[in-house]
Amino acid sequence: MALIDPFGRAITYLRLSVTERCNLRCHYCRKPDDFNEREDDQVLSMAELTRLARLFVELGVERIRLTGGEPLLRQGIVEMVAELTALPGLQEVNLSTNALLLERLAEPLKLAGLGRINVSLDTLRQPTFTQICGAGDPARVVAGIDAAIDVGLAPVKCNMVVMGGVNDDEIGDILNFARQRGVTLRFIETMPIGEAGAQSMSRYIPAQEILSRVSTLLGADLIPATEHRGPGPARYFHIAGSHATVGVISAVSQHFCDSCNRVRLTSEGQLALCLGDVGRVDLRAPLRSGAQDESMKQHILQALAQKPLKHPFDQGGSSGNDMVALGG
Repeated sequence: MALIDPFGRAITYLRLSVTERCNLRCHYCRKPDDFNEREDDQVLSMAELTRLARLFVELGVERIRLTGGEPLLRQGIVEMVAELTALPGLQEVNLSTNALLLERLAEPLKLAGLGRINVSLDTLRQPTFTQICGAGDPARVVAGIDAAIDVGLAPVKCNMVVMGGVNDDEIGDILNFARQRGVTLRFIETMPIGEAGAQSMSRYIPAQEILSRVSTLLGADLIPATEHRGPGPARYFHIAGSHATVGVISAVSQHFCDSCNRVRLTSEGQLALCLGDVGRVDLRAPLRSGAQDESMKQHILQALAQKPLKHPFDQGGSSGNDMVALGG
């Protein structure tokens, strides 16, 4: 058995959301009035999530990224990392975080076997941080990034969602921050995921414009760096005259659906086959009804047969769950 979708794409990458809870309320990620942050019996236990992850690995998944919400809020996250990294055939376990809790958890996560860390870094300014995230302190994010660097969670990647009239005037500042610390900066287009994401599209700046601004700010050309193509959707560029690179994720203006190699599993056991598609396949029900491993694998394979060819962002986006439920 192998995870091959109806269009011949091999699925080797699982984004595993361990919680919808978050200690920030970023306006492009969830609606301001969404306060559903319970960890109740609808949410899979860490043991259930780990079991499903193991089944995906046995079906051919090579990389797992732990997401949320904010995954560092979930009790047992370090132990889960240790269990996942011990799975035969799994090449990488990585994690996306807002880094508010990373300063104290960086070393335990490293010791548990965690690989790369992706950190959300939309701004370094406190007023703008409050505007975007509703709470929190960018100094704690910086401390988390520095802790990850210090313990060798490499490479550290910082993701900046660029929003016109909100933080686009900080492109140069965050670029300098990333270059000073030797971390990889990736610029992300706003995406119409759920109601919150759809509203954020009024601030949309296409990737080509972002890259043009970067080139102007640096006074250097950006040269496509094909050797940096990884399992994810980012395109990378060398900064001419240096060893530095920047990345861009252009889900709207230049989609990467033809090479999609990923699916997403929510903390409630719903398999999302496409970031922009509202369809979900329930894996929690058979899991909790006592289905054995081989039966669960058949559920996963049958679900994969429903994976669409491409997302609908060019048709107005998704009206389904907000980004907080999908882990990006």
